[in-house]
Amino acid sequence: MDAPSEDAALIAAYLAHVRVEKRLAARTQALYAAHLATLQRRAQAAGLALTAVREDTVRRWLAQLHAAGQSPRTLALVLSAWRGFYDWLGRQGRIDHHPVRGVRAPKAGRPLPKALPVEAALRLVQAVPEDGASCGALPGNAATGGEAAEAETSAQARAEYVRDRAMVELLYGSGLRLGELLGLDVAPGPQARGWVDADAGEAHVTGKGGQRRTVPVTPAALAALAEWCRARALLARPAGEPALFVGARGERLSPQVARRRLAAWAARAGLDVHVHPHMLRHSFASHVLQSSGDLRGVQELLGHASIASTQVYTRLDFQHLSRVYEAAHPRARRSGAGERSGERPGKHGGVAAAGGSGNTPPCLSDTDARNNGSGATTASMDDMRR
Repeated sequence: MDAPSEDAALIAAYLAHVRVEKRLAARTQALYAAHLATLQRRAQAAGLALTAVREDTVRRWLAQLHAAGQSPRTLALVLSAWRGFYDWLGRQGRIDHHPVRGVRAPKAGRPLPKALPVEAALRLVQAVPEDGASCGALPGNAATGGEAAEAETSAQARAEYVRDRAMVELLYGSGLRLGELLGLDVAPGPQARGWVDADAGEAHVTGKGGQRRTVPVTPAALAALAEWCRARALLARPAGEPALFVGARGERLSPQVARRRLAAWAARAGLDVHVHPHMLRHSFASHVLQSSGDLRGVQELLGHASIASTQVYTRLDFQHLSRVYEAAHPRARRSGAGERSGERPGKHGGVAAAGGSGNTPPCLSDTDARNNGSGATTASMDDMRR
């Protein structure tokens, strides 16, 4: 077997390893495949087999990628993919020298996650236009003519609006990742990655690394889900479609469409920033931490494996406290600013506590199905108040 064919076989075997044994997320697998393809191209151009690459060569390639405009964060991801590949080759006994272990990416700043102010987040989830049907149609979903077609388009648009509202409530009210939200099914089952137990007021989701967890669902989200369940039949055309959130074609909603719908929803709510799904997760974490001060509880709710990932929100919380201090303390005020008598900083509200709806919507699971997800970790809002 020639070197290029052998290199391709090694990469294919490693990608199978991360998919089957490490069970990395599909997005991570795709990034690894792209970064390893870059590695293979550079090795082939240099006339080297992947097993013959040395550390000085990796450093040169990294410098070239940096000079081409790759950010430090991207370079760190590239090195992570390459390092994992060579770690695996070492365990297979295919190399006698690890060419990436001693290579480090350029230092990058740690930007704070972008979170909405409490008032903006509440305006987003409470945005209700006078005519809900006018909010639903995606670009290009025009009526085909005739009263029947126009009525069908209007009903579909209304269903899409109801669906979008339920998604916004879940993203902000439960702090879900977009993949966790779109992975929800109507009911629990052997293949289900997640579902909502309306009676218990909980969502069972599968996060990064296949880790299951249980998070509370707010009463507002449960009400929005109940409305969506009644409208879902207008979009879910295949009878056996398991997905809770479906698109215009009746199948599981794609991440691209969900991002576009959320951005349009935020624009209709009058927000002057681009709102993406992860911003609502950041907002959830920041607002719960501001209200509770319970970093460990926020870690459980977000499903972070390490509390170091959650600690970034303490920096957001400190920024909030700094603004309150500057507005309230007489020695912190700038000349001529905020010195009117009686001026006080506004109070920020928290995320509503979860609770059962009392009535299980027809397309959501009931309490009897709660224990089907093995390994789930429950984080209650009562724990957050301690």
